[in-house]
Amino acid sequence: MKHIWAPWRIKYIEIKEPEGCFLCDKPKQDNDAESYILHRGRLNFVILNSYPYNPGHLMVAPYRHIGNLEDLTVEERNDHYELVSRCVTVLKQVLDTQFFNIGMNLGRVSGAGVADHIHTHIVPRWNGDTNFMPVVADTKVLPEAMADTYKKLKAKFS
Repeated sequence: MKHIWAPWRIKYIEIKEPEGCFLCDKPKQDNDAESYILHRGRLNFVILNSYPYNPGHLMVAPYRHIGNLEDLTVEERNDHYELVSRCVTVLKQVLDTQFFNIGMNLGRVSGAGVADHIHTHIVPRWNGDTNFMPVVADTKVLPEAMADTYKKLKAKFS
């Protein structure tokens, strides 16, 4: 049997169930680059997903800890989707893609890793961006370091 090594995945594998909520905690920190926060809106913020499906996988989340979409205020909801739209524009400009998966996993059963703090995923897609690696080796190949992707995207959000 041949082995495919993906040593960077150990950080994800070893994650203990966190106390608190990273979507509440990250915006309170004073280091956006370390937290991968790309933009702070009035009621929501944009963060680079630390465990992306593809390079440039972003999330938009409200600052308020809220688990139900229907509990967003009109202002929070409008701000949220304005940021989702802005993310698409920035990703098109920076990563040269025209295709996206955009969505929310509402509740644990739907696949939400953070079930009690809603957030929208914006995943850029390219023709041929999937291959045998995730199926055969349960490994996703990302061609660029997170910090480099952050720097590219941050310049467009500033």
